[in-house]
Amino acid sequence: MEFGPDGAFAVDTFNEAPARAFLAANNLEEGKFMCVIPKYRYTPYWLIPSKNRPLDVEKDATNQAMKEHDHRALREAIIAVVTQTDLKILIVPEDETQVAIGKEMLYDPLPAEVKKKVVWRDRYWLTDEAISTYKLSAGLFGNEQHSPIMCIGHGIPAIVCRFKQQTSKGIMWRDIGLGDWLFNLDVEKEIEGIVPAVLAIAKDPQAAKRKALQARKVVVKKQKETMAVLKREL
Repeated sequence: MEFGPDGAFAVDTFNEAPARAFLAANNLEEGKFMCVIPKYRYTPYWLIPSKNRPLDVEKDATNQAMKEHDHRALREAIIAVVTQTDLKILIVPEDETQVAIGKEMLYDPLPAEVKKKVVWRDRYWLTDEAISTYKLSAGLFGNEQHSPIMCIGHGIPAIVCRFKQQTSKGIMWRDIGLGDWLFNLDVEKEIEGIVPAVLAIAKDPQAAKRKALQARKVVVKKQKETMAVLKREL
């Protein structure tokens, strides 16, 4: 048994026009901003009307208890990037519920001076526009997994912050050579490394890009190997 890359590494659907229009409307320049994604411990599907799910009291309690803990380092990274580099920050969602928590936990608590260089995306988007936006960024960090996967699939630097509720999928970052861009929010010592790692990408985007592209090479090699197995068996 070997590591087979997540299919999201190969997502190649784009929608560049609205992506560029949004950046222009919000004074964001290509290569001059980083994206950040918030996330609750448990996705609160009960907040999505189309899911028609009842409130899960236990999961909601965990979400509320951990949300400050899980987003503090992301806010600190936002502040560090804005104050120590010329990059801006774009707060984005991976699922519908993350629009609101992005405002509550990442944007609203920021100092007024920092907010001037931070954009909160106030509406959800589809995968094609998201990838087109990530491709125009200097990198991404946050508490999600699949947006970072799609970033690396296109050679965009991406940091993964994870916790036990997300299963073990995050360890794939080690498999593709990005172990120092992986942080476990359940290990306090690891949390201390988030801000320096984000800053390193912001301060030397070319080196970060090379690192992301090297990881992509590992993924592409593994993709070819796994598809060869399918071709042989089918």
